[in-house]
Amino acid sequence: MDPRPLLCDLDEDLALRSILRGTATETGQGFFFALVESLAQALGTYGAWVTEYLPEQRRLRALAFWLDGHFLPHWEHHIDNTPCQRVIETAELVHYPDRVIELFPTDPDLKAAQAMSYMGAPLLDEDGTVLGHMAVLDSRPMPPQPRVEALFRIFAARAAAELRRVRAETAVREREEKLGRLVSTAMDAIIELDQQLGVTLMNPAAEKICGASAAAVVGRGIGELLDEASRGKLAGLVSELNARSAGERSLWIPGGLSVRCGARNFAAEATLSRSDAGGAAFYTLILRDVNERIEAERKIQALTDETEYLREEIRALHNFDEIIGGSEPLLHALRDVAQVAPTDSTVLILGETGTGKELFARAIHQASPRAVRPMVRVNCAAIPANLMESEFFGHERGAFTGATGKRVGRFALADGGTIFLDEVGELPFDLQSKLLRVLQEGEFEAVGSSRTQKIDVRVIAATNRDLTKEIEAGRFREDLYYRLNVFPIAIPPLRERGDDISLLAEAFARQFGKRFGRQFAALTPACARRLKAYNWPGNVRELANVIERAAITAQGNRLNLDRALPDTPDISTLPPAPEEQARVRTVRELEDLERRNILLALEQAAWRVAGDKGAAALLGMRPSTLSSRIKTLGIRRSQ
Repeated sequence: MDPRPLLCDLDEDLALRSILRGTATETGQGFFFALVESLAQALGTYGAWVTEYLPEQRRLRALAFWLDGHFLPHWEHHIDNTPCQRVIETAELVHYPDRVIELFPTDPDLKAAQAMSYMGAPLLDEDGTVLGHMAVLDSRPMPPQPRVEALFRIFAARAAAELRRVRAETAVREREEKLGRLVSTAMDAIIELDQQLGVTLMNPAAEKICGASAAAVVGRGIGELLDEASRGKLAGLVSELNARSAGERSLWIPGGLSVRCGARNFAAEATLSRSDAGGAAFYTLILRDVNERIEAERKIQALTDETEYLREEIRALHNFDEIIGGSEPLLHALRDVAQVAPTDSTVLILGETGTGKELFARAIHQASPRAVRPMVRVNCAAIPANLMESEFFGHERGAFTGATGKRVGRFALADGGTIFLDEVGELPFDLQSKLLRVLQEGEFEAVGSSRTQKIDVRVIAATNRDLTKEIEAGRFREDLYYRLNVFPIAIPPLRERGDDISLLAEAFARQFGKRFGRQFAALTPACARRLKAYNWPGNVRELANVIERAAITAQGNRLNLDRALPDTPDISTLPPAPEEQARVRTVRELEDLERRNILLALEQAAWRVAGDKGAAALLGMRPSTLSSRIKTLGIRRSQ
């Protein structure tokens, strides 16, 4: 008899917790491997896989394929006449509860697996393009289960987010390599300056034009290479650039500059542009001592802008990975997401600052039928009150002073998709009635227009304010509140999430370790208790900042919590509190405690299991027993 549980007997909460636990700490290829294994085990299916789609070849290439208890390498398949074809072509979840071989008799993989049922969901880009798909199949019937399908959509959205992040990261790396080649091979002299106008970089053409190596010039002020008049001109132009908006920080230097390089003086055409990195300003000075327009500068600026755009995309795309944890308050919120996502109901997300309200809004959107359309975000606290109506509904040319062109509003951009009203409690009172009309009637007029526009938009709102108190104070309309509060979801503060704090801290440590080129040891039980004891008024955002400080000031491979959390006691030498000692622990808590203890022993033994100084000797157990526990607990050495 098949020992696997039937899908109709599935405990959705247990499945959600199992998949979250299996994927929470993984990224990149490791995430896809962990996802398909956890998905197959949680749903009790014969196989599960995640693929990327190659549209020109109409083929699917596996990122991870789990079948009959093991991974299948190098799987690739044409989509025609397969159950995957409909998923790719309709960009919708597809479910064949039984008779799948009869429906697709020419698919050899189905026959080899003796498949009876199949479920697949598309992995979508932000614009709705199909990037790939996630699927499961089984040798038994797979009856329809709406909550299982909602859970399946959520993890398909997480897989799509990770695939987009990996692709964007690859694109940034390729752009940076291309930018490096362009700078090094450009015929024009390219010199980068810091905020004090000190030289930080020179390309080979600049070395040639200045008659000096980069090593001899870097660190010196650019003024040493210019005459007095040019020094004053450059300083004035830098001030002008600093006063410009971000999209206008480049200019042609009128009359050029007079350059002095040793015994050689010459007039050079020049351009100057500003960019920002790490909170600091940098300036790119391009020189040419001939009378041609500087084509290289245009290419460099375009590549720089594209690279910065892709970096912003990466910062947005990694968000699904931040929904980490398995605490009951978090699982309760995720269950709410699974329930409301397939509907079109308005959602009000409540939570303190830094709890990740936008992440949950994106999760709802990505697991909804509207995922093929964009989710447009509006930060109601960041837009001036006099511009809010134009931001929401757009304006016609000449509608007010400064309206030099027609503008499309955020609601029109979100037509067919979702609009996320972040910090909705900050919305000006006089605009609340117009928002109420959009929610009730689905229509509005742009500023300066008499034409009524109809839209179909799902609204997700979020706030850290108590709107009932805002109503009592006369700052928020009661009728608007009831329109928004159709399905409230409370995001728990970090201090109520228990062991999730340690999971998040370890995930952030790996993230900053990759950024800094370092590898940090796992949190000790004492460190985990110290983090858990802190109140976290800034929630997950504050935890990320604390771990970043601890990583920056780390001693060896140990995070420096003394520097990162100076106002909390160092409880590393103290025994657990009496009530903690007497408390009955769950099986999961005991597993977490055992996992951390084994990790600590492995770190101290440099990951040697056997031998006099191996981890097994430190733990007082047989090496074979320790190896078995390592496999059972899923302990892996960080790369």
